[in-house]
Amino acid sequence: MTGTSSTVAVVTGAARGFGREIARRLVARGHRVVITDIDAAAVSATAAELGATGLTADARLAADHRRVGAAAAELGTVGVWVNNAGVLRAGKVWEQSDEDIALMIDANLYGVVHGSRVAVGLMRERGGHLLNIASMSAHGPVPGLAVYAASKSAVLNFTTSLQGDLDLDRIPVRAHALCPDAADTALVRAEQGHADTAILHSQKTLLTPETVADAALELLDGKRVVRSLPLRRAVMARTGSVVPRIALPVLARMRAQGERRRVAGS
Repeated sequence: MTGTSSTVAVVTGAARGFGREIARRLVARGHRVVITDIDAAAVSATAAELGATGLTADARLAADHRRVGAAAAELGTVGVWVNNAGVLRAGKVWEQSDEDIALMIDANLYGVVHGSRVAVGLMRERGGHLLNIASMSAHGPVPGLAVYAASKSAVLNFTTSLQGDLDLDRIPVRAHALCPDAADTALVRAEQGHADTAILHSQKTLLTPETVADAALELLDGKRVVRSLPLRRAVMARTGSVVPRIALPVLARMRAQGERRRVAGS
């Protein structure tokens, strides 16, 4: 990954959580960093804290990505773009509102697609790195989070397919997908009171945003397309996708275990 001070890096959804910590590390490396978020006050405060440029933008809107891309290009050569913005709403699909379902699909999937299009347009001549934040749920079934898992599975498939297209057209942009397990972020804490998030708490401890950000920077430094954190959980999740008849009862037991931890931590 280019690390000169003239290189611009864009991080969406960076007012808090993974995005803020990824942006913090990019600033420390000397990048001119542009962060975006739909929360105007939060993005302004975070930008001031990090020494970044903050822009209010809605990741669901293609026009907002184009506006952010144009603003970033005015600062210099864009060499890094991180599509981090995302939304989690727990619940069974037949109980969820139309609005919550559309919000997750629009933010988690369309936001990545729109952001990637702008990023490739900005970096296709000089090269660069595009990082899409997926999720451990991209690898297999996640009862209680079906729509969220579907959107993140689409992000993973989109990213790997995009890399194939970039390779075929010999465009020097490297696409990456990071698939972290559940982490201690505002995104997860906001839904912790919902019983359908129990599966997120089936691991002994939640990841930290700092751990995920460190993994993100390692991906940006290399050519690896996909990284899952931790790997052992990804192996379990992929097994569930291949043999759901066996995996779903196991997931039910994990959910029961996670429910005890969820209640204890609420």
